[in-house]
Amino acid sequence: MDATQELPEKEVGLGWHPYRVLLILMIFSFFMVFAGWTSGYIVRRDEGNWREFDLPNIFILSTVLVTLSSATIQWAYYSAKKDELRRVQVGLVLTLLLGLGFLASQWAAWTYLVHQTNTYFGGADANPSGSFLYVLTGWHAFHIISGLIFVGVVLKRSLNYQVHSRAMLSIGNGAIYWHFLGLLWWYLYLFLLLNH
Repeated sequence: MDATQELPEKEVGLGWHPYRVLLILMIFSFFMVFAGWTSGYIVRRDEGNWREFDLPNIFILSTVLVTLSSATIQWAYYSAKKDELRRVQVGLVLTLLLGLGFLASQWAAWTYLVHQTNTYFGGADANPSGSFLYVLTGWHAFHIISGLIFVGVVLKRSLNYQVHSRAMLSIGNGAIYWHFLGLLWWYLYLFLLLNH
């Protein structure tokens, strides 16, 4: 196969495209990392020397933004199935904007934690509770950045008429990954609410 040719949407005999299988394996590995960190959080908290603090209220805004962004990418996906290319592009742009808003809200939350609650990551002034919070939310933010790049690539493809009812792989994978990031945030936020 020529290196410039793309793989077909479905491989004969497998049922799933290899890119979809790779995405599912990546999502599973990402979830296992977060499951390990949240387990470590519980074990470390029970050892003592754990400072309690209230979570910033702006995490509620983060939750609203990531939930709305899941709705907009799903709208883009359904629009692609109907060949409504303009709606696909609007949905993807809205997803990007909401994702950037999510990142901004995370930055505001971290700023609040440092300036209002003296919660730091590492160093002499740090407590393990704050360090765990920064690792969990920071690593999730990194994945949001990778998701924004993914959505940006899908948007570029849609502008080149490469996303439509007969070419759904990229937007399908983008939607799956973005929904995973939204569900992962809900998991982390509820976990932190219940365990701090």
